[in-house]
Amino acid sequence: MTYTVYDDILTLSLVGEACSLLDVSADVFLKLFGEHFFVFCKKAGYDTMLRTLGGNLIDFIENLDSLHSYLALSYQEMNAPSFRVEMTVDGNMLLHYYSDRKGLHHIVPGIMEAVARDLFDSKVTLEVLNQSVEDERTGKKEHVVFLVKQTNQACKSTVQVLSSQRQEECFERMRGRYVSLAGEKSGWDLIRALSLSEKGSHQSTFNPCYPDKLWMEEKSFCNAFPFHIVFDKDLMIRQTGVNIQKFVPGLQARGATLDQYFIIIHPQVTLTIESIRKFINSQFVLKSFKDKNSTLNLRGQMLWMDSLGCMLYLCSPKLRSLQELQDVGLHLADLAQHDVTRDLVLLNQQRLAEMELTNQLERKKEELRILSRHLEAEKEKTETLLYAMLPRHVANQLKDGKSVEAGEFEVCTILFSDVVTFTNICAACEPIHIVHMLNSMYSKFDRLTNIHDVYKVETIGDAYMVVGGVPVPTDTHARRVANFALGMRIAAREVTNPVTGKPIQIRVGLHTGPVLAGVVGEKMPRYCLFGDTVNTASRMESHGLPDHIHLSTSTYSELRDTGFNIQQRGQIEVKGKGRMTTYFLLGNLLASEDDIMGREAGNMCLYKDDLHGQNEKDPDKEPDARPDTPTDAPHAVTPFAWDISPPYATNESSIHTPENNFNSRLCVLF
Repeated sequence: MTYTVYDDILTLSLVGEACSLLDVSADVFLKLFGEHFFVFCKKAGYDTMLRTLGGNLIDFIENLDSLHSYLALSYQEMNAPSFRVEMTVDGNMLLHYYSDRKGLHHIVPGIMEAVARDLFDSKVTLEVLNQSVEDERTGKKEHVVFLVKQTNQACKSTVQVLSSQRQEECFERMRGRYVSLAGEKSGWDLIRALSLSEKGSHQSTFNPCYPDKLWMEEKSFCNAFPFHIVFDKDLMIRQTGVNIQKFVPGLQARGATLDQYFIIIHPQVTLTIESIRKFINSQFVLKSFKDKNSTLNLRGQMLWMDSLGCMLYLCSPKLRSLQELQDVGLHLADLAQHDVTRDLVLLNQQRLAEMELTNQLERKKEELRILSRHLEAEKEKTETLLYAMLPRHVANQLKDGKSVEAGEFEVCTILFSDVVTFTNICAACEPIHIVHMLNSMYSKFDRLTNIHDVYKVETIGDAYMVVGGVPVPTDTHARRVANFALGMRIAAREVTNPVTGKPIQIRVGLHTGPVLAGVVGEKMPRYCLFGDTVNTASRMESHGLPDHIHLSTSTYSELRDTGFNIQQRGQIEVKGKGRMTTYFLLGNLLASEDDIMGREAGNMCLYKDDLHGQNEKDPDKEPDARPDTPTDAPHAVTPFAWDISPPYATNESSIHTPENNFNSRLCVLF
């Protein structure tokens, strides 16, 4: 787990911004934060720990430093404050607050009032009596003294209810014990047994019994408590434990004083008897210098022996792990059998190992997340490639392991195109030049398929096959393919013939009719079209003219009255079909070249079904309706016509002779 330590400048800046937004003072805001922080600690899993710190508010406060010392095992960078309770002669309770972090003392009233209210069912108020820089502590520390006023008026009813409940519970327990002990004991023995609690201690008061003399010799005491120091008012060392003598040999010298070998780490007070007695209820941490590279921290309790005029520091090494134990040159055997530091070191070592394992798991999880994102990206690339080869619904069925059944489409429009004199071009230049030419041309054509939403079936050499209305049926299949064909002719003019250096020319043929579509093959499966419509469309392309779009009668019927400029070619002899009346598509008078090529970001909607789909997605948006007569409308699109040579005769003997008799029909959409 990773913990972040934030600078107090950032904290105070956040407090200032919050106070500005909420229009409250900083002390009010920090007090509210203190109450919230106590609730947060309880919800974070520290509720039981906080409730067991002390039986009253004074004990709770005096043990806060011990709690902070324990938490420092996990939060090593924690800079916790220190608390001390002082009872005045007139019975007032003073709370001393020490901290390195200035400006945050207003949090304390919020925390303490919440603690008293929630844990001890009482109401307290804190008032700042004095705020100064502490002289007793090393460095410039903030020292704030609070006057704690405790009242129980707000909780009288609750206390009375709890008191009556406890009395009833006590009477019930006494009656139960009387029944169970009536046959075994009598008289004062029975009364004494009834006055004992369930744990065997007196419920009312306890008076300890002390021996007349200490039944323990000095040598046994020093061995039983190997880490202890006894010093007098002048800090002169009178007695030490055996192991602390081994670690700090200078303590055995006559006249050695405590401040020659130790400094106080916590609480940060000057090393004098007066300062120590003032913080007698705190946990003391002393730092000893064995040499320049090795130090030992001792943690323990100070006990004042008034009859001897000496202070007993009963302590043990402050260690967090086995590594620290080795760093200071100690072993587990150097710790007393009764010293819980043994268990603490081992348990914390296990906890550190678990934390390291947790960190490793977090790192592995992050690596898996990264790999998952990369896998998702690669999957998206694979699906994009797959959807470029097969229709989306067909590809999804194949991915699911399902067989794709052939489907019949009643009507669709098929387009074939090829490059004029492609054979001569291949014979006159290098293959790489052919590849570059076809790649440039097909890239432009592929872009147009997305613009007009037509399906690219396949490419074979210089042949390019497209279908509209398959695999997704649409009523505008002929118009989509027709606009695509017009775009193909424009795009082809941007591709250079590697032999002549001039723009290439293409032939395009369109036919409309029914087809059967399905997936053939298992290795590199392809979505293919079958039927006479395919053959007829191919014939339209092969019998077409350079730089012309050749239409069959069925395609012309679909495009009639839809705004396309179509020119009748007449009857021609089509291989395998006999004589057929065909047409040339010249242009779209209702769409500009930019609309057809999709060059404008907000181009017009060319198809009714696309417009209907947009209205369904955004019903509140007005549709881009076109007027009936584009010539008089103020926002009509400028008609666009193709600059092509005159039409040609259809008989084989005069294939390159212009035909004088032809019908040109202008059809208007809507």
